[in-house]
Amino acid sequence: MNHGPMHKRFKIFSLEMSPVILTQTDTTVGFLSQNAKKLYEVKSRQTSKAFIRVYKDFKTFLACGNRVPHAFKSKIRRSKKTTFIVKNKAFRVAPFTLNSQILRNSTWHFSTSANESGKNFDRDFCFTKADIIIEDVHGLCEKKSSSLYKINKVKRRRLR
Repeated sequence: MNHGPMHKRFKIFSLEMSPVILTQTDTTVGFLSQNAKKLYEVKSRQTSKAFIRVYKDFKTFLACGNRVPHAFKSKIRRSKKTTFIVKNKAFRVAPFTLNSQILRNSTWHFSTSANESGKNFDRDFCFTKADIIIEDVHGLCEKKSSSLYKINKVKRRRLR
């Protein structure tokens, strides 16, 4: 069966293999995966620097066994384009805006900006490193990263 020249461009993956996905996130262009090791390899990043976990909603975040100080639950649930650090774990609650079955089926992903560590967005680099590319009619564009807050039981401190 001849699928034509386009057939060679696509890789076949099951979600259990945790592919690296290139997509426009709620903030900027990002790599998403449930496999942090793959993301470290793609970004050539030091393993001492952790990735942000992005959850599709606050209910899922709590269902995954995460806890946050009671005083900040409402703030986290309503936040937009904001990353929080609680007990040295970075996370963000951000519904995926693209209509993609792959993204809808996953409850969370590790997330990082789509670039080589310490460099700006390079479309060619990203396209060669991603296993799956999810792009809509607006394309992929680098935007401002999320706000970053470190919170504990009584206070929050803005880091970015």
